[in-house]
Amino acid sequence: MRVAQYKLPKVAGDAEDASLVVYYFGQSQGGSTAANVERWVGQMKQADGNAVKDAKQEQFEANGLKVTTVDVSGTYVAETAPGSGTFHNNAGYRLRAAVVETPNGSYFVKLVGPEKTVAQWNESFQSYLKSFQLK
Repeated sequence: MRVAQYKLPKVAGDAEDASLVVYYFGQSQGGSTAANVERWVGQMKQADGNAVKDAKQEQFEANGLKVTTVDVSGTYVAETAPGSGTFHNNAGYRLRAAVVETPNGSYFVKLVGPEKTVAQWNESFQSYLKSFQLK
């Protein structure tokens, strides 16, 4: 299911690198765009522990493919590994994610890490998404 995984070097002042993972589960697999956006937003909490209310969602077309993105900041609380029962608790994080819809199934792209580091890689992330094409 993991097509690719990248470590994006941290910027000065951040304790950790960011990670970018691309997932592909197959045609009609991996859930709907809306379900994935909802799940990603749910992986972030506000400082007070409540759900994040200011997630930014956008849609655009890249080489004929529909791309839906989400951008959310807060405390990253996703499970460390599926089914592990242990969770991250990383304050000051940012999650950028996207669903790239193709006729052969959707690709799911998730960038997460310290806010400043993700901001440093944001333009590259956008360019990467715009480069997707079906061959």
